[in-house]
Amino acid sequence: MPAEPSAPPVGGPAGAPLAGLVLAAGAGRRFGGPKALARDPDGVAWVERAVGALRDGGCDPVVVVLGAASDDAARLVPPGAIVTIADAWSEGVSASLRAGLDAVARTAASAVVVVPVDTPDLPAAAVRRLAARVGADPAVLASAEYAGAPGHPVVIGRDHWAVLAAAVRGDVGARPYLRAHGALAVECGDLWSGADQDIR
Repeated sequence: MPAEPSAPPVGGPAGAPLAGLVLAAGAGRRFGGPKALARDPDGVAWVERAVGALRDGGCDPVVVVLGAASDDAARLVPPGAIVTIADAWSEGVSASLRAGLDAVARTAASAVVVVPVDTPDLPAAAVRRLAARVGADPAVLASAEYAGAPGHPVVIGRDHWAVLAAAVRGDVGARPYLRAHGALAVECGDLWSGADQDIR
């Protein structure tokens, strides 16, 4: 399959960019080790794939949240991506999301595309489709869907970051918040399965 062309960063109001955020801090207990260290059969690190999909989808900058095995995982993060450490990563995905949103808040981005590291098959086309629908509006909430089932990526505008960070708890991420606030659903099932990988 030919490589997908890269897209320029998507501008929001006043040209503010659309950032990318990769959540890769967990220990991967069911997986058998931190997914931030996982590689596909060709030897490409999942974290590299996630960063690439976000960049090629138009996101800049891209932040990667690490936690378990962070020293080893940091060596797999592509140059130019911003690495941040979720010190409380063992608390679950909520800690990773808070750390990631805090790091993104230090950039000029007005919205962020969030993906977990365990979706190595995510195509840049799915990121581009969401970006084309919602741009980098600071008020936006949007989620990819697959045959009607919610999945990743999701887009969260800056207006929601602080409230969302305060709302998430334990191993529950943004999904309840997105549902409660009527996030726009963008069907992407024609692009890929939307499946994450919990087992090797």
